[in-house]
Amino acid sequence: MNLIFLGAPGAGKGTQAEIVSERYGIPAISTGAIIREAIKNQTPMGIAAREYTDKGALVPDDVVIGIIKERLQKDDCENGFILDGFPRTVPQAEALDRMGVRIDKVISIEVADEDIVRRMSGRRVCDQCGASYHIEYKRSADGETCDKCGAVLSIRRDDMPEVVLSRLETYHETTEPLKDYYSGRGILKLVIGQEKLDDTTRLTAEAIENS
Repeated sequence: MNLIFLGAPGAGKGTQAEIVSERYGIPAISTGAIIREAIKNQTPMGIAAREYTDKGALVPDDVVIGIIKERLQKDDCENGFILDGFPRTVPQAEALDRMGVRIDKVISIEVADEDIVRRMSGRRVCDQCGASYHIEYKRSADGETCDKCGAVLSIRRDDMPEVVLSRLETYHETTEPLKDYYSGRGILKLVIGQEKLDDTTRLTAEAIENS
């Protein structure tokens, strides 16, 4: 079973991909992780990618696609895989098709922008010990300092509302058109993200298992 997981930043697609990976025994392939792995292992595509990452530049599509192709040829993908973070654009999806990669279902985790902003901007981290909290779902005892070490909690730059909104805008412009692309092929499944993780997990399983 070959799957793609879509979803805006903060929608929880990575979490669901990992859960499905464990349930079905197929690898969840994160684009960022395999690019770093290819660079570390000095594969031909990894060497090409390093030329861009060393300059702080984006790795171009043809190199990313080459790295994906290398990864999908590994033995652990024989029974299926989950692509998390790829494709990000319709041209990347078209390139995946040209590679002859069969995709059985595309799961899109749907969460409203305002809910994503609330979730992400509510996160707090301890710079001292790395513990994480949330002002709604997992507050520290006093809401300001870490329960484990007592250091002051902070909000990461990536979780600031204006940054989250900017990332969401990019997603809607460049990645969301993939929903129409895969809907036209009859393999898109929408999953409405729920407040409780277990509820989203149940709906995701139903989307995968129901034809």
